[in-house]
Amino acid sequence: MQVVGEQELSVKEMMELIGLKDRKNVLSLYLNPAIADGYIRLLFPQSPRHPRQKYLLTVKGLALYCEISK
Repeated sequence: MQVVGEQELSVKEMMELIGLKDRKNVLSLYLNPAIADGYIRLLFPQSPRHPRQKYLLTVKGLALYCEISK
């Protein structure tokens, strides 16, 4: 979540920032649980496989991000 911060990032951009290479693991271990818990949302929720899909923090995610960043 700290990687996303106040930005909109693609999965590839997040993977580069955190230094991970396996997209499947990033999705299943990090991104999908954060989405399910309401911390991250899709920029194009109607089209999860949109070619320009980005992820950003929800209000809940931003609140936690601000708390962690203090």
